[in-house]
Amino acid sequence: MSQAAVHTVLGQGAGVLIPRHVAIIMDGNGRWAKQRHLPRIAGHQRGAEAVRATVKAAAEIGIQALTLYAFSSENWRRPEEEISDLKGLLRRYLISELDELASNGIRIKIIGNYSRFGQDLARMLEDAMERTAANCRMTLAVALNYGAQDEIVRAVQALVREGVTAEAIDEETIAARLDTHDLPPLDLLIRTSGERRLSNFLLWQAAYAELLFVDTLWPDFGSETLSQAVADFGRRERRYGGL
Repeated sequence: MSQAAVHTVLGQGAGVLIPRHVAIIMDGNGRWAKQRHLPRIAGHQRGAEAVRATVKAAAEIGIQALTLYAFSSENWRRPEEEISDLKGLLRRYLISELDELASNGIRIKIIGNYSRFGQDLARMLEDAMERTAANCRMTLAVALNYGAQDEIVRAVQALVREGVTAEAIDEETIAARLDTHDLPPLDLLIRTSGERRLSNFLLWQAAYAELLFVDTLWPDFGSETLSQAVADFGRRERRYGGL
């Protein structure tokens, strides 16, 4: 979808509100493959194409930060072969997409304990973050070996190590130690595939976020689907905890 087409879907001429930070639980790769009698890796491969299209569209729309749930801390329970395939896809994505992301002003950020992916892949991720650190058009945050409960525990542990007193701990001190401390507040959280749960993703950050659950399987997600989600966000009246 061209940038002009994206703007048409959004209706930007009417002054639609653009979310600063969008997060997506990318669900449905396996079901997409099963529906087509294909191996699960085919769904993950098509999902990688959806990532490419969605990142490009998000930057064109003007979203400041896009966070993608790529690999949860619970995903280690999957078969070893599938985990190996996912690692390979991540490696290939970095090799094939890093130049374009860098040239388009996209900053790469990793949240979660990515060191578990091994020294070689961790070094590639760190190189990607270092290379794009000065980019400011949009931040692409990728959640790898991430769990929101673990993130909150790590933040509290950091406060203890720093000797912060109980009386000095508040929402701001905890938020400042979360993996997302340098990202805008989360405005919109999307989950694909029709599931209606957060699955331990950005639990703290989602406190006042708008939630959108769509039936689209992740491999079929792209610029038009994202634009429709942003348009839906723009029509909502945000209450920030009000009844």
